[in-house]
Amino acid sequence: MYVKQKYGLAKEPVSWYNLVMRTKSYTKDYTRLRSGNQLRLPLNLEVLIPEDDSVRLLSHILEEFDYTELYKAYSPKGRKPAVEPKTLFKVIAYAYMNNIYSSRRIEQACRRDINFMWLLNGQAAPDHTTISRFRKQFLPRALDHLFYQLVNYLHDCGEIEFENVFVDGTKIEANANRYTFVWKKAVVKNEAKMLTKVETLIERINQDYEASFTVTKDSVLEDLNAVLNFLEKQRVALGIEFVYGKGRRKSQLQRYIEQLQDFYERQQQYNIHNELFDGRNSYSKTDKDATFMRLKDDHMKNAQLKPAYNVQIAVEAEYITGAGIFQERTDTTTLIPLLEMMEQNLGRRYQNVIGDAGYESEENYSYLESKGITSYIKPQSYERSKKRSFKKDFSKRENMLYDPIHDEYTCHNQKKLRKVGTSYRSSATGYRSEITVYECEDCSDCPVKEKCTRAKGNRRLWVAKKFIEQRQRSLENITTEKGICLRMNRSIQVEGAYGVLKSDYNFRRFLTRGKNNVKTEFMLLCFGYNVNKFHSKIQNERLGMTLHELKASA
Repeated sequence: MYVKQKYGLAKEPVSWYNLVMRTKSYTKDYTRLRSGNQLRLPLNLEVLIPEDDSVRLLSHILEEFDYTELYKAYSPKGRKPAVEPKTLFKVIAYAYMNNIYSSRRIEQACRRDINFMWLLNGQAAPDHTTISRFRKQFLPRALDHLFYQLVNYLHDCGEIEFENVFVDGTKIEANANRYTFVWKKAVVKNEAKMLTKVETLIERINQDYEASFTVTKDSVLEDLNAVLNFLEKQRVALGIEFVYGKGRRKSQLQRYIEQLQDFYERQQQYNIHNELFDGRNSYSKTDKDATFMRLKDDHMKNAQLKPAYNVQIAVEAEYITGAGIFQERTDTTTLIPLLEMMEQNLGRRYQNVIGDAGYESEENYSYLESKGITSYIKPQSYERSKKRSFKKDFSKRENMLYDPIHDEYTCHNQKKLRKVGTSYRSSATGYRSEITVYECEDCSDCPVKEKCTRAKGNRRLWVAKKFIEQRQRSLENITTEKGICLRMNRSIQVEGAYGVLKSDYNFRRFLTRGKNNVKTEFMLLCFGYNVNKFHSKIQNERLGMTLHELKASA
C-alpha cells in the first residue's frame, strides 16, 4: 500500500508495522521501547576488570589507610552521608588518576564506568553536588594526612628512602580573569595623591571653622570620621538641609561633607587592597589569592602576565613526596616552608636537598646547615662563570685577587680594595645578612675605570662573606661524581613529573578558586600521580629504583 504525503504519494510501500511505529508516543522512560537487549552473565564486575588494572592497586592501598581525620570533618549529628566518605575518596582519587577533574564528569563515570562501579561496591552513584561538597568542605581537612600516609606507605614498600629530595617549582594559571588585576604600585600612588587632597581640604575646613584638625597616613579613617562628626554637628546647629537635583545650589558645608565621605570610602577600599596584597605586588579580583606572574612562552612565543600560583613539589624515586601552593613569584622563599611542612607531616628529614639556581640564598643555605642537610643547589653564577666573557671581565669580584690575611682585594690595575665598613641587608622574610664594604684606594688615574665601575669616586665592592663561603661549598658538592648524578636525576625526576602533570594529565589551569581549594585540587592530582607511578613501576619491574645512573663515557 501507499501512504499519502503532503506533496503526493510515497514512492515506496510502507508496512503496517512502520505505520504503528510512526504514531507511537515517546516518554522519558526508554525501557518501554523494548529494544530487545537482555542481561547476560556474568553480572559480577570482578570478572570484567583485568587483574593488572590500577583500580585494584588503588583500592588495596586505600584499604590500609587511617581515615580518622576524614570522619572528624563530618558532624556527629544529622543523617548519614549518602556515600561512605572512604568510598567517595577512592572514587575521587581514581578520577584524578584518569584525568577526570570535573564533578559532573566524575558523576557520569560513576554511572557508566565499571571501574568506578566496582569502587562504589554496590553503593549508589554520588551526585555531582555531593562530590563537589565533599571536595570543598570535608576533604581539605584530611587530605594532607591522607597524602602523607601514601608517602609513608611507599617508604614501607622500600620505594622511598628519605635520602635525596629534588625540589622544583612551576607556575600554573589560576581560574581567574587575566584583566581583573590590581597592582600595588598603582594603589600606593593613588593613595598618596588622595592623601594630599585630603590634607588640602582639611586646611580649608580649619580656616572656615577655626578648627585644628590633622590627618596622618596611619589613621586616615579615624581622622576623617572626626571631621565628619564635627561638620554634622555644625549642620544641625545651623539648621542646614541638604539639597539634591538640578537647579538646587549646595551649601559649602554640604560640599565639604560629600567630599570627605568620598575620601572615606576610597580609603576603605585602599585598606582592603593593602590587606589583600599581604606582601605581594598584585592580585586578581576574580581570585584574590592569585598573583600575577609571568608564565612561560606559549607555542607562539607569547609571554604574558597571568593570575597564577607558584606550585612547588619535592620528588624522590620519581614519587611526589611533598607539595605546596605559594603566592610568591620566585622560588627563593618557598624552600624553607616546603621542607618544614614535609618534616611536620612525615616526621622525617631528608639528608640531601637538590635544587636549581632559583633556590640559592644565604637564608636557605643557613637553614639547611642548621638542620644538618647537605645542599646541592646550583649557584646562580655557575653557567655564566664558564663563559670566556665572564673570565675576562676584570670588574667581577671573582676575577680579583683576594688576600685573606689582610682581608683585601687587588684589582686589575694593581690597586688595593680595603674594608671600609659593614652594612646589613634584610630579606622579604626578615632574614638579616651581613655585607662587608670594600673601597679602592685610588681610581682617579685608572685607565680602565670606565670598564670597571660607573661610580664618580673610587670603586666600591659589597661582599656577603658568609654567602660566598656557602656558595663555594655547594659548588664543590654539585661538581663531585655524586653531585653530577643528583643534578641529572633532578632534571629527570622533578622536571619529568611536571611534564607528566601538564602534558599527560593535561593539567595547565586550576578549575577552582582560592588558595585552599587550589591546594586540594593539586594534592589530589599528586596523589593520583603517585599511585599511577607505583602501578607503572610494578608492571615494568622497576621497584626499588631510586636513582638513574650516569651513562659511562665513551
